[in-house]
Amino acid sequence: MSLAVACERSNYMSLWTLESDVHFLNHGSYGACPRIVQQAQQRLRELIERQPMRFFQRQLPDLLARAGEALAQLVGADAADLAFVSNATAGVNTVLRSLDLGPGDELLVTDHEYNACRNALEFVAGKTGAKVRVVQIPFPITGPDVVVQRLVDAVGPQTRLLLIDHITSPTGLVMPLEVIVPEMRRRGVECLVDGAHAVGQIPLSLSQLGAAWYTSNAHKWLCAPKGSAFLYVRKDMQDKTVPLAISHGFNAPGGGQSRFRKLFDWTGTCDPTPWLVLPDVINFFAELPGGLEAVQAHNRELCHTAQGMICEALGCRRPAPASMLAALASFEVPPNADNRSVPPAMLDPDQQRLLSEYGIEVPIFNWPNKPRRLLRISAQLYNCVDDYRALARALRALFGDP
Repeated sequence: MSLAVACERSNYMSLWTLESDVHFLNHGSYGACPRIVQQAQQRLRELIERQPMRFFQRQLPDLLARAGEALAQLVGADAADLAFVSNATAGVNTVLRSLDLGPGDELLVTDHEYNACRNALEFVAGKTGAKVRVVQIPFPITGPDVVVQRLVDAVGPQTRLLLIDHITSPTGLVMPLEVIVPEMRRRGVECLVDGAHAVGQIPLSLSQLGAAWYTSNAHKWLCAPKGSAFLYVRKDMQDKTVPLAISHGFNAPGGGQSRFRKLFDWTGTCDPTPWLVLPDVINFFAELPGGLEAVQAHNRELCHTAQGMICEALGCRRPAPASMLAALASFEVPPNADNRSVPPAMLDPDQQRLLSEYGIEVPIFNWPNKPRRLLRISAQLYNCVDDYRALARALRALFGDP
């Protein structure tokens, strides 16, 4: 199979179990797990239920270690610095609830931060007396230097932490962490990176990046089963970072694993199979032509092509340079006719129309607040140019020709 951007939908759709009559352009929200990985997960679940005692007490430690080593190689980290969590929101909460904060401490965050993690930051600040400072990042944006300068300018004498998306959820921007992290550290500010969209979408080298904490969802762009995520903790921060659930590792005897790994490897009985199939997920991409690197390049190219098509349909300019985009892109669309914001638990009415009338699944949401609305597209291997042509036609029908 070629990884060309031209539409070869039937070739790749068969690798997933997605409904074939829907243009699924929202991989970014929940991911989609390939058929072969679902099968591997089911085999593991059957293994658990055949003899739970044997699995959890005799087999699980080695299986976790195998999954951790495969993940570590992929993300450029020491396996001893990685812990499995259920999702990136849990990873962010884990770090924030571990911090020793007090009145006067300042926590930086951008206005592009994912709402759930922003809520966690506000909650912890409210409990500890710390102050949250929101840094405004423009969108559309001219380039990464704007982000760096605004963050550097926001640092004050009481700034303790920067919570920042690697790839912003609402706007799809790839933040220049290779500049931001060292600039913050030079000023005595540690970085907690919400990399929910990063692993699988862009290459990572976490040890080289140097952030104190980095969390990412493997169930999004790496296409693992739901509930597969990790938390990277720099070695000097591991004694200060504990899981949300304290369990047997808290008083486990010394020797063998570090206390950090003992705390995180067992936080109570759960279904560990989303983590354990990570070697299968990584192998799935490795066996495609050119491997994961080629898939990422394909998705970037497809997203860039789609961005041009959608901008033409909406009569707008590209909202960000190509250097700040990977496989996500967002566009401003006209506000609701009645100027109402849509509650988070409800779908935007135009989002519902796109699905019911045109068979297109794509998110539309208020950002940063009403009446402004963004539409966000994703590009994954099962997508093709025809998906975005269909979206462009539908947008012209909904909002009129530009």
